[in-house]
Amino acid sequence: MAVGFIDCHCHVTADEFLKDTKDILERSRKEGVCALVSVTEHCGEFERLLQLSESYPDFVMPCFGVHPIQNNGDGPRSVTMKDLEPALVWFEKCQKDLIAIGEIGLDFTPWLTPTAKEREEQLKVLKLQLDFAKRLDLPVNVHSRSAGRQTIAFLKEQGIEKALLHNFAGRPSAALEGVKAGYFFSFPPAVTKNNQERNVPWNIHISCEYIAQVKGLSPEVVCEATAQNALRLFHKINYRLNK
Repeated sequence: MAVGFIDCHCHVTADEFLKDTKDILERSRKEGVCALVSVTEHCGEFERLLQLSESYPDFVMPCFGVHPIQNNGDGPRSVTMKDLEPALVWFEKCQKDLIAIGEIGLDFTPWLTPTAKEREEQLKVLKLQLDFAKRLDLPVNVHSRSAGRQTIAFLKEQGIEKALLHNFAGRPSAALEGVKAGYFFSFPPAVTKNNQERNVPWNIHISCEYIAQVKGLSPEVVCEATAQNALRLFHKINYRLNK
């Protein structure tokens, strides 16, 4: 089945999109995007994402997750279990609506996680979210910064089989371990050093054209191949597209 673009990792509930969410969604469709896998970074986004997925059931595909870096107004900081606790209630309540758990992961950027205690807390937060994903047979949408090798090793250790590594910045040898484990990798427009002002979903064209150039393929072939990869990983998308 031929489909259009599937954006496997976007943030339609981010603050920067609050004023023109409807316009962004409508233009994304016009630009050939057929589905948006929308992640969250904290539980304050959950209700709004659910509302959008109810308004656009065949387009906005909701993921709930607590990001390893949080921002409470005083600047970024490493996540704690207190950040996760209210989110777990939402996970249970809305489990039938979710197509994945994300954005979750590890971020060991030195000035954000300077101590072993903070890194250990991130691992605890990640483990609980991975446990939930495994229980519901959901894929995970994963962030890894300054922790590429550790993230992939932990996913494998926890028995994760379905994962998307978003904007992976680790070494090629670490990435290959993820490939061997059957994980997928996404490439945002930023990897092309393109100067787009906002990372809106239709910028997926930029990533597609870049991959096509590197692989020596047509953009149409890349679009189809990546869409089929997304449908294999996020198996609930098929149901929602055909609902």
